[in-house]
Amino acid sequence: MTPEDPEEIPLLLRPGGSAPRGRHLFLAAFAASLGSLSFGFALGYSSPAIPSLRRSAAPAPRLDDSTASWFGAVLTLGAAAGGVLGGWLVDRAGRKLSLMLCTAPFVAGFSLITAAKDVWMLLGGRLLTGLACGVSSLVAPVYISEIAYPAIRGLLGAFVQLMVVTGILFAYLAGWVLEWHWLAVLGCGPPTLMLLLMWCMPETPRFLLSQHKLLEARSAMCFLWGSEADWEEPPIGAEYQGFQLTLLRHPGIYKPFIIGISLMAFQQLSGINAIMFYTETIFEEAKFKNSNLASVIVGAIQVLFTGIAALIMDRAGRRLLLILSGMVMVFSTSAFGTYFKLTQSGSGNSSHVNLSASVSAEPMDAGVGLAWLAVGSVCLFIAGFALGWGPIPWLLMSEIFPLHIKGMATGVCVLTNWLMAFLVTKEFSTLMEALRPCGTFWLASGFCICSVLFTWFCVPETKGKTLEQITAHFEGR
Repeated sequence: MTPEDPEEIPLLLRPGGSAPRGRHLFLAAFAASLGSLSFGFALGYSSPAIPSLRRSAAPAPRLDDSTASWFGAVLTLGAAAGGVLGGWLVDRAGRKLSLMLCTAPFVAGFSLITAAKDVWMLLGGRLLTGLACGVSSLVAPVYISEIAYPAIRGLLGAFVQLMVVTGILFAYLAGWVLEWHWLAVLGCGPPTLMLLLMWCMPETPRFLLSQHKLLEARSAMCFLWGSEADWEEPPIGAEYQGFQLTLLRHPGIYKPFIIGISLMAFQQLSGINAIMFYTETIFEEAKFKNSNLASVIVGAIQVLFTGIAALIMDRAGRRLLLILSGMVMVFSTSAFGTYFKLTQSGSGNSSHVNLSASVSAEPMDAGVGLAWLAVGSVCLFIAGFALGWGPIPWLLMSEIFPLHIKGMATGVCVLTNWLMAFLVTKEFSTLMEALRPCGTFWLASGFCICSVLFTWFCVPETKGKTLEQITAHFEGR
């Protein structure tokens, strides 16, 4: 193999004869997905921790408005760097070792937050946990997609996102009873358990075959699947080549690149961060006494519909769920924009919408009714997002790239996702001032329409196909 002829190593890894019976496959997937649980907990940590840090008394650190915004945002910068690091690690250290190594910044970051004496230690801890989030958000889907056989790859791939939203909900619930420092101590638990379990799990057979460790690959397949699979040994001299810019002229490289990067961009442009920004305020206007309940309800909806997506992924297919999910988000963001249009028609162009003033200007029943329109829009959006655009971009990222560029390509996708998350969050207030709230959410609706059209015309179905068959599709073979 040469860089000019980047044909995928013929790794025909698929169950031989009947379906695999190995229970170890599910244990390995669970162990890897604990990295995603840690990732979700780190994401959700800021929601209960910021109010706790705002009311903390000396000598403990205390957050003001400026430092609180950075406390939430700095994680995305660390995760962007973690995407680059994870892309480098996954091809050099392997999938298993990369997951084990990301335990260190998770535990170090939460430990630094626990011991924080000033704001800089808090931000440093968030940066470290963000770095670990970037690595785990890349490596966990890759590891699981490479150990799974086609019939359940969608189920296990969506399980990664299910663990992310479970981690977020776990952080919300724990935040009801724990202050910020004890919550950080709790955050050290899932990555530590992942380290212990992954120690006993094998490397993925595909990575071992790419390194020509044939006996180890055979042993890993027996461990994971309960029997040997049909497979071919890679030819002599077919060594790992890595990525070079000249490869981008090949359809098997540039097509999945365009799809992977576009999926990550559309995921963030859907308006998910803007919707989450208003969640607690909207629920308060619908007369929920405890605004924390809003976070728990949203988290529960995410877990429920991500679980549904996991169960039907291998039957319905990726494309159908993406299109259905996008259409639901188009409707819900349009309705959310309409809510702001109805309640803010007499307001100025403020980026901080006074929902109390808006609702109080209406008769009480009408105001509460409009607030419930917003609540319904939020819940519908979260359900639609969790059904498709939440889990599937990460699953497809782990499926569509050839083995010899997977580390670098998935690293670029993760970097794109986190940079877009940072930019959308950072520029959200600017959009609110320029377009007003209704215009901002109608813009998000437009991006959701684009995501549906992109899926319809550009995204192939990967349901039931081996990773080698997916690669062959892009190469026209």
